[in-house]
Amino acid sequence: MLKQRIITALWLVLLVLAGIFLLSPAYLAWVLVPIFLIAAKEWGGLIDPECNVTQWSFTITIGILLTTINYIVPTTAIWNGGYLHPVYQGILGLGAIWWLVATVLVVIYPKAKATWAKSPMLKSMFGQLTLVPCFAALMALESLSLGRDPYFGGTLVLLVMLTVWATDTGAYFAGKNFGKHKLMPNVSPAKTIEGLVGGLAASLLVAAAVMYLSPQQEWPLVVLVTLFTALSSAIGDLSESMFKRAANIKDSGTILPGHGGILDRIDSLTAALPVFTLIYIAFWM
Repeated sequence: MLKQRIITALWLVLLVLAGIFLLSPAYLAWVLVPIFLIAAKEWGGLIDPECNVTQWSFTITIGILLTTINYIVPTTAIWNGGYLHPVYQGILGLGAIWWLVATVLVVIYPKAKATWAKSPMLKSMFGQLTLVPCFAALMALESLSLGRDPYFGGTLVLLVMLTVWATDTGAYFAGKNFGKHKLMPNVSPAKTIEGLVGGLAASLLVAAAVMYLSPQQEWPLVVLVTLFTALSSAIGDLSESMFKRAANIKDSGTILPGHGGILDRIDSLTAALPVFTLIYIAFWM
């Protein structure tokens, strides 16, 4: 199993690097659509594990939304004079509100479960607010390459991914070796406070790398942004765990050998990307 996970992870890393650095933003925007459609189909399983009609209707809805975004706001129009397109501003704003709500739902789970667990409409809305802002944030960062260093946007996307990967890895090893106190036992019994602390500490390695490669940056801001992004990634992970637990599902899918589904791999990014993008806009644009 471990060998299979490593092989799959290596292929995923190579594909991600190729996508964000070799594809132009215009092509990447359309390449991402089928990937997000797979994630949408998996989210449909969280809405109703037994009903294919519900799963496919949600998938089609996400497909219509992403296609509409790509047509209404082509990548060359995402940024205009340093300002983000209003459509993207609205999507990321809704994403920020959603992740505040999701944090509350995770913290109080299962107290509010009765409110949404049996409501396909609410779970569909939660899925849209999880996937669409993630897509918008990724494309907003990626399209920063237009008119400047062609690798600038890809580097920012990679920075978020490295932060998430470092957080996940640090949490895994810290939790396995030192974990004693449960973090959110009702949501994810395996996760511990020690694991979270270890993940946040590991994310600081990314901050250190940023300061080494770009020493003109203000280190307190870099550290705070890194920690906030890492913490957001943990919320994204816990949020998906909450929905899977409510649906009595272990993995969102089986498309990735040893890793589960697409949603299982991007759950942390669904929160980390919008949060990082909003912070970047606030402090660096």
